[in-house]
Amino acid sequence: MTDFEISRASGKCTVTNRPFEEDEEFYTVVLETGEALERRDYSLDAWAGAPEGTLCFYKTRMPKRNAPKRRFIDDSAMVSFFKALTDTPHPNKQRFRFVLALILLRKRILKYERTLSESGVEIWEMRLVKEKTHHRVINPVLREDEIGTISAELGAILHGFVVDQVEAADGETSNTADQASAQNDAENAANDDTDAELAAAASSDEDENP
Repeated sequence: MTDFEISRASGKCTVTNRPFEEDEEFYTVVLETGEALERRDYSLDAWAGAPEGTLCFYKTRMPKRNAPKRRFIDDSAMVSFFKALTDTPHPNKQRFRFVLALILLRKRILKYERTLSESGVEIWEMRLVKEKTHHRVINPVLREDEIGTISAELGAILHGFVVDQVEAADGETSNTADQASAQNDAENAANDDTDAELAAAASSDEDENP
């Protein structure tokens, strides 16, 4: 079960409480507050930089009225989120990170290498393909419905409208918007293709390490 609060897009500035106009640019911040993950939106004139606890932030814009909503999110935002939650002691955030790992695995951004067991806890060793960095991911052994719930929460907090720029809390920037919805990617993380890929990866590891 997930019991930490995830805030949704409000369509107005966190500081001034003013609703955003059509086609208006603004900043979205995802930050950590205790055990919660919170989203805040800032108008350009109210933006004073990323607040303390920021995991990632990106510049986006309000869609025009009656225009189809495009919910693009850059892969770098999800990678930044994944890395920022590395040492979290909170079980709920560990579950959140695990689902992020499933999404990045399915997108071929993260590669499964092997499974370890430490003090009864299953840990996946994984590698970010481009960065060639290794990461340990706790497997919380989620049910399919729990993965679906967390996936929906991930989509709610990360989805943007038209993403122009994504930045991690360390200032790294990417200008290439993903051509698929982050929310759809999250919801698809629990589908049969992902399960099959994980099963194949686990099977391959067993063959190499009898």
